[in-house]
Amino acid sequence: MRIRRGGKLGEMLLAEGLLSEQDLLRALEVQSKDNRRLGEVLIEKNFLSATALLSALSRHLNVKAVHLRHGLIDPHVAQMLEQDEAKRLKALPLFRVGDRLTVAMAEPQSLPTIDRLAALTGCEINPVLALESNIAEYQAKYLSGQVDVDSFLVNLTESNVEVVDREAAEAEHTHELGRMVEGSPIINFVNLAILTAIRDGASDIHIEPTKLATRIRYRIDGKLRDLMKAPPGMHGAVVSRVKVIGKMDIAERRLPQEGRVHVVAEGRDIDLRVSSMPSILGEKVVIRILDKQNLRVTLEELGISGEQLERFRRVFGRPHGIVLVTGPTGSGKTTTLYSVLDLLSSTEKNIVTIEDPVEYQLDGITQIQVNDAIELTFARSLRSILRQDPDVIMVGEIRDQDTARVAVHAALTGHLVLSTLHTNNAPGAFVRLSDMGVERFLLASAINGVIAQRLARKICPHCRTSYYPPDSALADAGWLGQRTRVFYKGEGCNVCHDSGYRGRVGIFEILEVTDQLRPTLHEFHDEEEIKRVIRSQGWRPLRDEGLGLVERGISTLEEVLRVTHAETEDRTRAEKTPPGDERRADAANTASAPEGSEA
Repeated sequence: MRIRRGGKLGEMLLAEGLLSEQDLLRALEVQSKDNRRLGEVLIEKNFLSATALLSALSRHLNVKAVHLRHGLIDPHVAQMLEQDEAKRLKALPLFRVGDRLTVAMAEPQSLPTIDRLAALTGCEINPVLALESNIAEYQAKYLSGQVDVDSFLVNLTESNVEVVDREAAEAEHTHELGRMVEGSPIINFVNLAILTAIRDGASDIHIEPTKLATRIRYRIDGKLRDLMKAPPGMHGAVVSRVKVIGKMDIAERRLPQEGRVHVVAEGRDIDLRVSSMPSILGEKVVIRILDKQNLRVTLEELGISGEQLERFRRVFGRPHGIVLVTGPTGSGKTTTLYSVLDLLSSTEKNIVTIEDPVEYQLDGITQIQVNDAIELTFARSLRSILRQDPDVIMVGEIRDQDTARVAVHAALTGHLVLSTLHTNNAPGAFVRLSDMGVERFLLASAINGVIAQRLARKICPHCRTSYYPPDSALADAGWLGQRTRVFYKGEGCNVCHDSGYRGRVGIFEILEVTDQLRPTLHEFHDEEEIKRVIRSQGWRPLRDEGLGLVERGISTLEEVLRVTHAETEDRTRAEKTPPGDERRADAANTASAPEGSEA
């Protein structure tokens, strides 16, 4: 502003009670020595906040005012001005809606400057006030030609994208949604939400309407965390932007919709699956993040090592037979199978998958999406695949007797079949398939092995500390009274969002079908009979495998007890169930397991 020596600006701030006369005199004394703007001196000496100064100037000049932050500036639009010209005009283009260009200016009341901007950009200029130092800071970041915009977008929150003129901001939000979506702040905000989720390793983004704002939560390591909020009034535009990239109908707000999109973020291929659901406050959107980088991991990175690794390789290394991966929804079954497919993939093998839905799109692999509406079921697709000369077949899930029978037939005729099943442990898979009507002698011949798994959160390495668990946890683990054992947990820090955990590791229970076990599978009566035989072959249940992670300081005792809770219930139920009734009890349990696939 061309308001000098405290004149109009100083008088205005004094009149509004924003500044004391003593502070004004001290600021004028500093200004007289270096001839800087009074507003800059007031902010530097903490006599006045930038927000208060902008608000006062906005009222005085009758123009909107903004404090520049990342997410408010479209990098491509900013570069509509050359750096030298932008510095001379003390201006920075922010975003463009149609032919209307919003520009941050140190002198938004200067008509010659506005005319010059219009001539240079060919747009109608919408001037907004910003402090000259603020404009210069972001000119250096966005017009230098060497800016990595993504690196600036990591700290966007509601508090630091602040529109000082609230009434003007609310008026802007009344515009038709399509025009708002064209506005770069919306695009930047959605891009930032996705980018932050990818960097934090989130599996899902929840965009939820509330009475006051839009809540954005990330599912990280299996738990939802509230990490971002959109400014008030942006929910409809944010949802519309997500629908646009997901190729969904932005006009339909009454019915659920699904979409998907492929993006490249930080050099990585990411598939996004989008789901919208109407609610009384507006539409809720969930974005599932499918990062292909998670598939290209070694078996050791999955959490398999030592003797388990040898068994894993033998089970999946056979040219034909069935390998089942079991566990509840969210235990990582699909991710394990995708990792195996990536290892098995080669130009010499024809690999086909049947999925509902297709989680990841894999190169060199034929993937089929189940569609019940046209009767393209798992069983029907599997029968047709057998005429496609496959070497390896992945069936997303064995849900019914028909699919189970066709899968067994495929395995017995020389194909390697991979699939998932909902059971609490590996021995329970044989009981479940037998209850589906598959003959036991076929199971004994067709199945190579069963892998039960869970995902346990790992202790954050940045805040790891020793502690002693409560006696109740020690009792559940059978370690009560072992005071010499050292336990670790995370105290919570910025890296782990104060959770004490960072990342997850698999807990695997691997049951390899050997020649010694096959006679038992021909005529077993219950799950416990199978367990007695495999224990003699070195098999360890999930709980025991998980406690090994605690002993090595990888996870906490409470976390392992939590994720292996169902396996403990099986053990307790087996101890209480009268002989001969175990099979009916297990059938009742597995029948209630949730259906679905997970990444």
